[in-house]
Amino acid sequence: MKGLWTALICLHSAFLSGVLGDYTDPRCQGKQVIVHLFEWKWTDIANECERFLGKKGFCGVQVSPPNEHVMVANRPWWERYQPVSYKLHSRGGTEAEFRDMVTRCKNVGVRVYVDSVINHMAGLGRSGKGSGGTAFNSDNYDFPGVPFRREHFNSRDKCPSHDGNVNNYGDPNNVRNCFLVGLTDLDQSQEYVRNKIAEYFNYCIDIGVAGFRLDASKHMWPGDLKAIEDSVKDLPEGGRPFFYHEVIDQNDGAVKVNEYTALGRVTEFRYCQKIAEGIRNFGMLHGVYDPGWGMTDSAHAFVFVDNHDNQRGHGGGGNLITHKTPRDYKMAVAFTLAYNYGFTRVMSSYYFHSTDEGPPHNSDYSAKDVTINADGSCGNGWVCEHRWNPIANMVAFRNAVAGTDVNHWKNENEEVSFARGQKGFFAMAKSGHMDRTLQTGLPAGEYCELVSDCKKKITVDGSGNAHVVIDNSAEPIIAFIVGGPSGPVISHGSGVIETGGHHVTSAPVTSGPTVGPAPEGWARTVIMIERQTSPGQDLFIRGGIDHNHRQGCTNDASTSACAIAIKSHLGSGSHYAPYNAWSTGDHHLDWYGMEAGQHSYHGKSPSGTPAVWTTNVQGTAEYNSLNTYGQHYWLVDVQMDCSQTEGGWFEFKAVVNDQWEANIHGQTCGTPPYSSSNHWAKCGYKNVFHFNSGQCEIHDLS
Repeated sequence: MKGLWTALICLHSAFLSGVLGDYTDPRCQGKQVIVHLFEWKWTDIANECERFLGKKGFCGVQVSPPNEHVMVANRPWWERYQPVSYKLHSRGGTEAEFRDMVTRCKNVGVRVYVDSVINHMAGLGRSGKGSGGTAFNSDNYDFPGVPFRREHFNSRDKCPSHDGNVNNYGDPNNVRNCFLVGLTDLDQSQEYVRNKIAEYFNYCIDIGVAGFRLDASKHMWPGDLKAIEDSVKDLPEGGRPFFYHEVIDQNDGAVKVNEYTALGRVTEFRYCQKIAEGIRNFGMLHGVYDPGWGMTDSAHAFVFVDNHDNQRGHGGGGNLITHKTPRDYKMAVAFTLAYNYGFTRVMSSYYFHSTDEGPPHNSDYSAKDVTINADGSCGNGWVCEHRWNPIANMVAFRNAVAGTDVNHWKNENEEVSFARGQKGFFAMAKSGHMDRTLQTGLPAGEYCELVSDCKKKITVDGSGNAHVVIDNSAEPIIAFIVGGPSGPVISHGSGVIETGGHHVTSAPVTSGPTVGPAPEGWARTVIMIERQTSPGQDLFIRGGIDHNHRQGCTNDASTSACAIAIKSHLGSGSHYAPYNAWSTGDHHLDWYGMEAGQHSYHGKSPSGTPAVWTTNVQGTAEYNSLNTYGQHYWLVDVQMDCSQTEGGWFEFKAVVNDQWEANIHGQTCGTPPYSSSNHWAKCGYKNVFHFNSGQCEIHDLS
């Protein structure tokens, strides 16, 4: 706890919270990219979270259905989509291995999302024992592992088709009340069925799962799904689980994606077609989001270049781009991660020849281990597209530019380039070559180029222009961001950089911090944290000194030697009454939450020292002169007793909606007194941070 922090965020009016629905937040501290590790074993996923996904900033991983399933000759991939029970014993591994995976991934900031199959159970004609040893008989509608019996499935008289199967996509009753390819169709209108499904979800949530992909949502009535979701419990850390629904709508049937947007995110399969068209003809990239074609709005769209179904020609398949054409695929995914449409998932596949072929397997058909080669690629038949540089390194881009608009768009001669607000710039050349001077909209400085792993540098001049050269036919993409691995930097030879006329410390230095020593007594101290937020969120900080590094620490801020006295909240909160209330009675920066005597606001208690949302836009109520950066910078401006710090340094983390910031690695400013997984700030100075990032700056307040 001592190294964690609480970050709750409020953008404007609290009454706006929930406008986009409770189920659209993936609960991963603002990170923007999920990866589908299709058919990976739980042990391999846990390893990948720790060695790669967490370090690259992935929000989470979608796992293949963990429920007990049928076992079919030659073990095709689709056997996982024919449930026998909701026991957590599948080709992916045992329940113990599943629990270990969820915990290990969560510990490195990677959430787990379960691909859930609740429309149906196993197909007709199947019987025997499932992957967990449970007996079943589909023809008798007998699934004792749940248990489900005949009365829990849709009856023949509810289905308008002659054979009882889904065969008329123009009739919603046929789509939702009939058997999909002979799979025994559950009747979710029954309270008993709903409760069993909710029990399964709740069991996963208790383990640490953060959300669910709902397979075949199109084949279930939205009202039934709402009843199920609303009966599912909150996550242990607070907030509703993330739900995203498979609804294949390509303007070819009666069921539309907008029927499901109140239930969470919705898969936008039309994007797969649009991005494929755009990569084959760059002139069409401006239309990858086409609301006139009925595509889901960005706030609810769940987008991807391909998925496990359509890369095999199933489920919305067609003229798509997959890993089988690597150059086009890299461009398609990189553009998707750079653009501002929807919430993104990237695919991680295995090589296959037939559409039914299961994962790479041993002689007993158990899945092979995912091995990692010396160059970082995968062996044993696993493709691992998520490890390709133009995909893996663009995750940082997507995270950094979240919430910004597309600016400075250029699209001509099979070249495309654009900025994302004042946070990032992206360019791509179909020929593999580009040599242009482009307006980036970014601050002056030298930037690390992400796709090349910083082997290239891009210089932006004082007018925001950059000379952009692409000379890589295999990966013809460049991207860079403010606050990237080497930041926007103009070197002055002493570890000090200059951005927009302000000097800040930006890289570790061996001779100590470039700013002076901290004052000995009380001094004005500023903390700014960049964190894009949604309506109804508020950000607090907790901190002080780690209990392991100081004697006399208690769990009471008024007596703990690890708490640091503060007073006189100076940040203007005139536009936000809750901040003013929460500041009253807040006398310490501490690890323990609400202090005795600290005020609540309309029943909402503070989770630490409150921060106030600011912008650099003059003339607005949220403007603060300390903010020279942009929107979504949360401000703590107090008098602090520097004598209670550790040589002028103190630790902290932020909390958003009772969720702590992730562990911080590789802080880039100053020389703190000891290593920590928290942010380090300097008493008496202006300290600027980015949520979940070690990138930071220290400014002199004089």
